[in-house]
Amino acid sequence: DWKTCAVGCKFGFEGGKKLDAGFGIPQKSGTASVLRSMESATYYAENNIDMARRKGYDVVMTTSLSSDVPVGYFSWAEYDIMAPVKPKTESALAAAFISNCGARNFRLQALIALENANIKIDSYGGCHRNHDGRVDKVETLKRYKFSLAFENSNEEDYVTEKFFQSLVAGSVPVVIGAPNIMDFAPSPSSVLHIKEVTDADSIANRMKYLSENPSAYNESLRWKFDGPSDSFKALVDMAAVHSSCRLCIYLATKIQDKDEESPEFRKRPCKCTSGSNTVYHIYVRERGRFDMESIFLRSDNLTLEALSSAVLSKFKSLKHVPVWKSERPESIRGGDELKVYRIYPVGMTERQALYTFRFKGDSDFTTHIESHPCAKLEVIFV
Repeated sequence: DWKTCAVGCKFGFEGGKKLDAGFGIPQKSGTASVLRSMESATYYAENNIDMARRKGYDVVMTTSLSSDVPVGYFSWAEYDIMAPVKPKTESALAAAFISNCGARNFRLQALIALENANIKIDSYGGCHRNHDGRVDKVETLKRYKFSLAFENSNEEDYVTEKFFQSLVAGSVPVVIGAPNIMDFAPSPSSVLHIKEVTDADSIANRMKYLSENPSAYNESLRWKFDGPSDSFKALVDMAAVHSSCRLCIYLATKIQDKDEESPEFRKRPCKCTSGSNTVYHIYVRERGRFDMESIFLRSDNLTLEALSSAVLSKFKSLKHVPVWKSERPESIRGGDELKVYRIYPVGMTERQALYTFRFKGDSDFTTHIESHPCAKLEVIFV
């Protein structure tokens, strides 16, 4: 919905107007070239970020959370993730929908290994089919305790509808695919991960144990009742802003950064010193927004706690509504309170923002503020 996008942005061609970006290569000088794909780099090598850069792409949009503008398979709007759990009525423990029998990983070997370990599997896809595949996939999965969410490649962040449909169905996903699948899990006990084909026996034993112990099995689905983790919400909330809008925000930020490199702009006041105390002017925006808000921190209280407090105070005073508020299922929207999940410098990838970056204490934060005049930060609320 372009009416809610944080920047004015148009897709298409207008005669005589220079494009800020265009899909594909090559592009005219001054126009950024954009690669957008949701396919695995295992099958499409140019989707590898380093390969895309070498080919000349300026902006990379793939399923990788390390790409410039990630385009994941997940969103609150597309998947009714908090749909209620239905009774498990099938005699088979698991269901499989696998149609590409030539996948470049071990998923078919693992399926056979599970069957050899006496796991009964109803297969609806083209591979090892033993059931009529003309069914509604999610409605079918709801009847099974487990779903074989086997991807066609084991690539970081490549997590497709196979996984998210399992979550919707309330069928515990048994995953072959992204080595970091737990980054996508709604709770620590919600996923079973076959990392190597040799794991099949131990996973089969775990499936049998869970199926025979209702309390343990129900623990795997507790997130359906108590709500998913903050890390899961922060991940899926990213998609509350459409990838096309996030591309526009990314481009607008780059253009603004370039404009601010001018000598005149660099003269703007970013701090004020009186005696032994200095007040720093810091800019903050919510992830998925473009416009910045101002906060001010004193040098004698330049701490991460003070930063979080100042951010909350500022956004509460604005009666700020998080960008994800209307997208999340009502049961996990919460009230009017704001909760800070992450604060990080503008320009970081989603992987850095969500998982790998942290200010290493107050001294590291102080160094960043002192070395980045009018520092720009981004906040994720959950």
